[in-house]
Amino acid sequence: MHPGIFAIFARAVAVLALLALPLSAARADDKTYVMKVTLPTINDAPHQAAKDFAAMVEKDSGGRIKAEVYPASQLGSIPRMIEGTQFGAIQVAEIPPEFFVGVDERFEVMAAPGLVDSIAHAQRVAADPAVRKLMLALGANKGLHGVGLFMAQPSCVISKTPIRRLADFKGKKIRVFASQFQTEAFNRLGATPVAMTLGDVLPALQQGAIDGAIAGIGPFVHLHFNDAAKYVTETNQPAIFLVFEVSQKWYDTLPKDLQEIVDRDGLAVSKSIEPVALKMYQEQRKAWTDAGGELIGLPREEQAEMMHAFASVGDDVAKAKPAVREAYEVVADAAKRLRQPASQ
Repeated sequence: MHPGIFAIFARAVAVLALLALPLSAARADDKTYVMKVTLPTINDAPHQAAKDFAAMVEKDSGGRIKAEVYPASQLGSIPRMIEGTQFGAIQVAEIPPEFFVGVDERFEVMAAPGLVDSIAHAQRVAADPAVRKLMLALGANKGLHGVGLFMAQPSCVISKTPIRRLADFKGKKIRVFASQFQTEAFNRLGATPVAMTLGDVLPALQQGAIDGAIAGIGPFVHLHFNDAAKYVTETNQPAIFLVFEVSQKWYDTLPKDLQEIVDRDGLAVSKSIEPVALKMYQEQRKAWTDAGGELIGLPREEQAEMMHAFASVGDDVAKAKPAVREAYEVVADAAKRLRQPASQ
């Protein structure tokens, strides 16, 4: 080939290559990513948060991320949800952080009893920069990328026979979350704590394998627990937080702008869900009694006695584990700083 012709040919190839770059980049930008969001409950604040997150991400991504929400453990039990998220089969899991204790034991610090006084207080703690930095970074080396943290509602205890006083806890087998903070708290009440995922609780109650279970009032209403038990004792401790964990494997496949959208929207939903969570909590309490269930409050002096028994649980559990101790101090410090005076 003549040198001049060869030079012209080479320049033409180079120009075509340059022209192709924007086209290939545009095609990459147009790629659609599926985001499956899974959670163990339905028709409650966590479910609404999942739907809000899904809608927000779809909108802000211009449809480049297509979100699907799977409530009520449709994609498997809580351990399967966690594993699926780590391996990338599930893109987002919204679960109480203490269930991730097998990934990193520090996840359980949000389950310490007595940590917060109300949903509003809990939301201030969840939004605290130090707490958020700590909790959302956990699991980063094990396939998880945290994008949101919020409180759903206070916990309560459902039981087949009424628990009206602290003495009624003694000897009862009570389902707890997978957290030593909860285990120790119920040990102090004389109960036998049994760690169990939500999907196993109703049949365990029906079969008499447990006498009661701790959860939020929402699951008891919407999963029809009144078929097995009608008594709910409102201990209000501990708070039930939820964390949005994104699959790191999936997250790494996203273009940077979509990563930023997922991060930003996770934090936005964590904040915007607060009034919704409070409203739904009150509606669910009414729905329980409307369906024939009973809400029980401990006598004031016994509630105070319970809180006194719980006061040192956090320190006692954390002190044996340096990493947990350090994480607990971050959360406990934020809770103390953000606790408003009783007169407010």
